[in-house]
Amino acid sequence: MKRIIVIGGGISGLAAAHRMLERTRETGSSVDVTLLEASSRLGGTVKTEERDGFLLERGPDSFISEKPQGLELAKRLDLESRLIQTNQANRRAFIVRNAKLLPVPEGFNLLAPSRLLPFLGSDIFSWRGKARMAMDVLLPRKYGSTRAANGADQENDESLADFVRRRLGREALERMAQPMVGGIFTADPERISLRATMPRFLEMERKHRSLILALRRNAIDPGSNPHGSRQTGEGGTSGARYSLFLSFDQGMQLLTDTVAKNISEVTDTSSSTARIRLNTRVESLQLTRENDQPVKWKLTTNAHETLQADEVCVALPAHTAAKLMRDVDIQLASELEGIPYASSATVNVAYKREDIPHPLDGFGFVVPFIEKRSIMACTFSSVKFAGRAPHNCVLLRAFVGGALQPEMFDLTEDQIVSRVLSDLHDLLGIERSPIFAEVSKWENSMPQYHLGHLARVERIRKRLGSLSGLALAGNAYTGPGIPDCIRSGEDAAEALLSDETLQNQAR
Repeated sequence: MKRIIVIGGGISGLAAAHRMLERTRETGSSVDVTLLEASSRLGGTVKTEERDGFLLERGPDSFISEKPQGLELAKRLDLESRLIQTNQANRRAFIVRNAKLLPVPEGFNLLAPSRLLPFLGSDIFSWRGKARMAMDVLLPRKYGSTRAANGADQENDESLADFVRRRLGREALERMAQPMVGGIFTADPERISLRATMPRFLEMERKHRSLILALRRNAIDPGSNPHGSRQTGEGGTSGARYSLFLSFDQGMQLLTDTVAKNISEVTDTSSSTARIRLNTRVESLQLTRENDQPVKWKLTTNAHETLQADEVCVALPAHTAAKLMRDVDIQLASELEGIPYASSATVNVAYKREDIPHPLDGFGFVVPFIEKRSIMACTFSSVKFAGRAPHNCVLLRAFVGGALQPEMFDLTEDQIVSRVLSDLHDLLGIERSPIFAEVSKWENSMPQYHLGHLARVERIRKRLGSLSGLALAGNAYTGPGIPDCIRSGEDAAEALLSDETLQNQAR
């Protein structure tokens, strides 16, 4: 029986271990899977807690159904009946300008508008800014209408900030693109790669030349959208496509808890074996060959025990994985160390509804960096999803830190709460103290896809190709969202099982 060790019990590692066991059931084969987690709990940043009738999401609060891996996993876990959509009412977001919450115009899709009248009527942009954005319909494309067959256009990587300034102007970057991107990637748009984070806008320029024209055509004909779904203006929504966001009735941790439960119970339903070990940190990883036997992986834990495996999946942050790779492949370790990370914190704040003057007629707001606030975004959690707060109460969730405001993360929890409450006072008119405020800090949790990221990922893949029985998984490579992490873990599982099949055939 093949022995496989998965290092890391976040959503990526859980998805990898779960997929290995699924595939062996499908093929009638057997595998011995051990999942090692350094902390005392599974799920990584996915963490849901209840307090006084409130449902607090300390990490991600939802996943997007446009990327199918999250929804498909939920269905295979028989969790489909537990899925909930965002509330039908108030599907819109706000942008802060001069301490006021201004609604994102209907049909505005992250970077550019698809509908003319809502855009022209918005106070988010000055008339000069609107005129500059409208020039997008006249500007030529930069890189040509066809993708280079030999992949040479990888060298034309462009920062998201440079792209937005070039197509839409400085105001579009500062007032819309930067806060929207900050809310998704906690990133500095001057440094992140457009190709690695939002490639569909690059494809729009290639195919249609103008982003505005591309978005308008997609809004009229959703079938022309390469992602297969409507990009703008759904049912009067603005900003994000909120109909695509899903969660669970008891929060996102239901997903990771159910995956872990299925892994733990696998021996009851198949010939494979599986176990999960908490508080087990892997201190070193080595590739060995003893007495001309097949290659084996040797792991040393914090308990000074030595474990052996035929194959290993490392589902850790890139900077942590790099430490394990130093004794395996120094070049791979160097590439992993080159992926930077940002730290951020979430602050769940509970109020009585009567203590908030603002109507909360949206799902939340984002704050441009030029506004010089402590909060970079805030979700109206109990408006966005049902069952998040008791009757006549409200749950808000603020975000601080990120690549542009790392100093916020370094504050104490009391200092963070004080800064957040000050902003909520100014922006929502809240005078009274909250029922409670809970801070969750996530240090070095968000990878930054800087310029050249995709080329780095390709180099990582090539190094992995020379190491038999090793796979990497996590949010550092091809996407930071829950579906991206699930796909990463499942792809790692498939790669290791394919290695096993080839090895069996060779024998």
